[in-house]
Order: sequence, then structure tokens, then C-alpha cells
Amino acid sequence: MDCFEVNQYSEFVSESHKMINNKLKHTKLIKTEAKRLGFLSCGISKAQFLEEEAPRLEKWLKKNMHGEMRYMENHFDKRLDPTKLIEGSKSVISLLLNYFPSEIQNSESYKLSKYAYGTDYHFVIKDKLKLLLSFIKDEIGDVQGRAFVDSAPVLDKAWAARSGLGWVGKHSNLLTQQVGSFYFIAELIVDLELEYDSPTTDHCGTCTACMDACPTQAITEPYVVDGSKCISYFTIELKENIPTEFKGQLDDWMFGCDVCQDVCPWNRFSKAHAEPLFNPHPELLSMTKKDWEEITNDTFVKVFKNSAVKRTKFSGLKRNINFLK
Repeated sequence: MDCFEVNQYSEFVSESHKMINNKLKHTKLIKTEAKRLGFLSCGISKAQFLEEEAPRLEKWLKKNMHGEMRYMENHFDKRLDPTKLIEGSKSVISLLLNYFPSEIQNSESYKLSKYAYGTDYHFVIKDKLKLLLSFIKDEIGDVQGRAFVDSAPVLDKAWAARSGLGWVGKHSNLLTQQVGSFYFIAELIVDLELEYDSPTTDHCGTCTACMDACPTQAITEPYVVDGSKCISYFTIELKENIPTEFKGQLDDWMFGCDVCQDVCPWNRFSKAHAEPLFNPHPELLSMTKKDWEEITNDTFVKVFKNSAVKRTKFSGLKRNINFLK
């Protein structure tokens, strides 16, 4: 090897080390800032085609397990490949935000999924993601990216699992050994190369608690949920009347459903969130079935100001309550 080749090789090695050091530095910066912003955890994976999820999603759609959620049929390629969603994307930064409440509704009430107790998570998380992306640009440079909070064709749970934040359990929710599953998942997809995390292992074992407890038998087999039978689907997504054959099977859930999470052994480790915006309106926790049955539009607007429950509207919530009576 002559002097010119030696110099070229040295420059190549030096540049490679510099790139590796930058990736490590940038990754540490991002994860530290994510923690400061209140995220439970942050994991990063390479933006590429989700090869394992593709046949699963196709099979799920062909079996019509999405019911009337026709939007699930759209943008099939983009759901599986973030580089088709964001041109030039290189990394998917997955983030978890805890929403487990310190108090829950009284036992004599129609039930509301815990994620909907406070301010709509879309607003809360989007603001945090904007701050994180702004931080990345200020600290690292001209980084292009977009924030996603359950509002675009992104397979949140698949990316979080790939990023090592947990595994997808038999109830199809993301699970972690440390804190269970009561958290939101969001992403930043950016055109920046970073250090990538490795997936964790599955720790569901032989447990079938979620499958056994589902009131409508929506978990048809381990890791497969028939969305068209899910209580959350009936009470949130379905705009038509709830099928009469499910009368008496909704377990008093008027918006969403937490049964599969409530019975999961890993959620014994859930800890109360520290996000004031997720705290419920004071009246919500004390309302009885009678209060809900007599709820007026004015009370609905007051109790669910900026809440995800507004998605179903007053008329939708009344429909659900009347179905439960």
C-alpha cells in the first residue's frame, strides 16, 4: 500500500469514526430531551419496509376485521414503508407517554377508557413532538421530519416494538415488563441516521387472561383482534347503530374499553402519570349511571372540554349509554 492509499484509508477510517460518534451523540441528545419533555421512553429504528407486518395486515383486512373503518384500507404501502410516507426518511423515533390515572371512576358508573379521562392526547403529544423536533433542528442542524400521533398511516405498535420499547401482546397492545401498556405511542420520522435499538422478546408466555376476559370475544386468536367485534370499535368508530346481538355484552363501557389491559398481569406495574393535562374534570370520576343517563349537552361540553370523547359527539355518547341501559 503506497502513501496515497494509506492516506485515503486513514481518511476513510477517520470519517467512519466521526459518523459513528455523531450518531451516538445525536441519539443520546434526542433520548435525553425526550425524557426531559416527559416521555416515558424513546426507541429508534431504521426507516424501512415492515416485511413481517405486511402479510399480517393484508390478511387482517381481507377478513374484514376492520369493520367500517375503511380508512384502514387506504395507503397500504405507506403504512408499511415510512420512506414512501416521508421522502428521504432514515429513522423512526418512537416515543411512549404514560396516561395511567391515579384515580378511576366510581364503581357505580358507566365506564370510560382511561386514555380519554383528560385532554385529548393528540394535542398534548403533538405539542411535545414539535418541541422535540425543534430541539433536534437547533442542536443537530437541518433535519427534516414529521410528527405522528395516531393520525396518519403509521403502524405505531410495530415501530415501537421494532425500537425495543416493548412487545405486541396477545391483545395486540404494546407491552413492557416495567410499566405494562397504559401509554400512548407516537413517532418522529426524520431524515437523520441514528443508532438503532433492537427489539425485545415476548413475555406473554402461556397467559391468556386478555383473551379469556374479552366480553365480546374480539381476540379471536393470540395476537389477532377482530376490530369489528371490539367494544372500542362499537362505542367510538361505528357510526351506525350497535348490532343488537351484542346487547348485554359491552360490560357497561360507554366509550372505549380497557378490559384486556385491566386483566393483564404486566399492568400490575403501571404507575400514575405526571401530566396535568391528562387529569379528568372533577365531575367525571364521581358521576353515577343515573348522572350519565340524564347528561345534557351542556354537561357533556363542560366535562369533556378538549377531550377525545368529543370525537363520538354528544349524540354518540347518548347512543352508547342508551344501548347499555
